Amino acid sequence: MTLSGRTAVITGSNSGIGLGIAHELAKAGADVVLNSFTDRDEDHELAESLGREHGVKARYIAADMSKGDDCRALIEKAGRCDILVNNAGIQYVSKIEEFPVEKWNGILAINLSASFHTIAAALPGMREAGWGRIVNIASAHGLRASPFKAAYIAAKHGLVGLTKTVALETAEAKITCNAICPGYVLTPLVEAQIPDQMKAHNMDRETVIREVMLDRQPSKEFATVEEIGGTAVFLCSDAAAQITGTTISVDGGWTAM
Repeated sequence: MTLSGRTAVITGSNSGIGLGIAHELAKAGADVVLNSFTDRDEDHELAESLGREHGVKARYIAADMSKGDDCRALIEKAGRCDILVNNAGIQYVSKIEEFPVEKWNGILAINLSASFHTIAAALPGMREAGWGRIVNIASAHGLRASPFKAAYIAAKHGLVGLTKTVALETAEAKITCNAICPGYVLTPLVEAQIPDQMKAHNMDRETVIREVMLDRQPSKEFATVEEIGGTAVFLCSDAAAQITGTTISVDGGWTAM
């Protein structure tokens, strides 16, 4: 499943799932553009290191995914975008009646509207090239609801709907658009939460993972960033040319229930 000669733009990719996807795409031969809202030396050094590791071209472009103009400028600055992975996202937990309006607006902007803007900016180039792959990182929460996550769940459900619409509009253009719906993924951010959960529930590490953090995930195992990245590589390959407008759950069976 070589992606040699393709250029992939991955939003929210200087850590966690986004960085894992970037590594797997680069491993498959794609040149990559990393992104986040910061513009630090270490961001650019991260891209350079990734490029050296996999023998591809890699660079970093700062863009604030809460701003539509920045989202579109990211695609323009990339110069080429054969593969677009919309991964950037934020979370906030609160009762609906107490949910801060600014948090609602911010989550909808980054988790949903950003994908609209990047897709709209990338599609003309994909159509001209006669090939394109769009992979939206949704969530098990794009298919199931939970309390206290109104904005996140609304945005991820919306992203699944956007995925289907884009797929229908590009079905004859050799462009596919799909959504990956991860369950709980072991990222550095999640790893850092485990000690606090152990303390709060007075449990050892394995018990708190199985009974608290992975309560809804039947496999009782975290997905890995490599697994999410591998799924993205498959969706970008020729083998997935007729897979479009669908969701692929990487959730240990969560949405089977």
